[in-house]
Amino acid sequence: MANTKSSDAFVEFERVQKSYDGENLVVKDLNLSLPKGEFLTMLGPSGSGKTTCLMMLAGFETATYGDIRLDGVSINNIPPHKRGIGMVFQNYALFPHMTVAENLSFPLEVRKMGKSKREEKIMRTLDMVQMRDFAGRRPAQLSGGQQQRIALARALVFEPELVLMDEPLGALDKQLRETLQFEITKLAHDLGITVVYVTHDQTEALTMSDRVAVFDDGRIQQLAPPDKLYEEPENSFVAQFIGENNTLEGTVQDIRNGIAIVKLDSGELIDAKPVNVSKAGERTRVSIRPERVEYNRERLQEDAFTLKAEVLEFIYMGDIFRTRLRVAGRDDFVIKTRNAPDQDRLTPGTQIEIGWLPEDCRALDA
Repeated sequence: MANTKSSDAFVEFERVQKSYDGENLVVKDLNLSLPKGEFLTMLGPSGSGKTTCLMMLAGFETATYGDIRLDGVSINNIPPHKRGIGMVFQNYALFPHMTVAENLSFPLEVRKMGKSKREEKIMRTLDMVQMRDFAGRRPAQLSGGQQQRIALARALVFEPELVLMDEPLGALDKQLRETLQFEITKLAHDLGITVVYVTHDQTEALTMSDRVAVFDDGRIQQLAPPDKLYEEPENSFVAQFIGENNTLEGTVQDIRNGIAIVKLDSGELIDAKPVNVSKAGERTRVSIRPERVEYNRERLQEDAFTLKAEVLEFIYMGDIFRTRLRVAGRDDFVIKTRNAPDQDRLTPGTQIEIGWLPEDCRALDA
């Protein structure tokens, strides 16, 4: 499913495995390829294998099996400092005894670059991250956001074609994180560099990436552009991990004309798009996004599917209303509706009818 091997690949993992103890695999048979200039995010919970993949690409970990290639060349036996890869970490990893300019000069000196060329590159890169005025300061004299900008500049100063980022914005507050998300994405696209970004923050992954690889248990569960990942999850793990999601459990009664008829455990029959089910009798988890559910009769489309519900909680959140309902015997069914003049504000205890289109509902693995 996640094998996207192609001839124009810039970064390639081919059947890569990693074990620390010789028995348990933390990365299992990974096949993945990125074209030049792509911003790919590896997303997943702690222990899913995403950071290990990044560290193998950087050269700080060695693959137990398989091949990692950069621009068609196997890099398995090339030490980290000879791979020509830029790195940005969450803890900045700046040299505290050096000024900002000296921190940026270091990777250029290692590459035996002359002084005047170094100075020109340092200033140009500091301009890119809006930090030219801070060249003479030491890291301790900078805020967290400024230190992260310098760490980014140091990764870019020697003009690598590939930059790896490991949770780089994890230590920053929400507003600053959102600003830097936008800046990093714009810089990457403007410079045409390839970025492999690791995070467990799904919003970050969805807003920054060209494609997202969702990891769990050492494997890629789904690899897709952000909108496809959210709208068309391929299994229950992805549906639950990306965004908010309602699930109802049941058994497939029949599949006909591309629609699965599912009998919920509470007895109701509903229609869903069959994704991980293929025959009657199979257990399934039906997945439906909160914003795809409607409760205004006038807004329900003719072919919408309806269920009875009881309002348990109504929360005003400014731009949206978030309503928790009892549906099909479950108390955790959530709907989100836009704060609009014609949207009713529901009172707890009210009995309502909710509905959605069959194509917005997916029958996934149990």
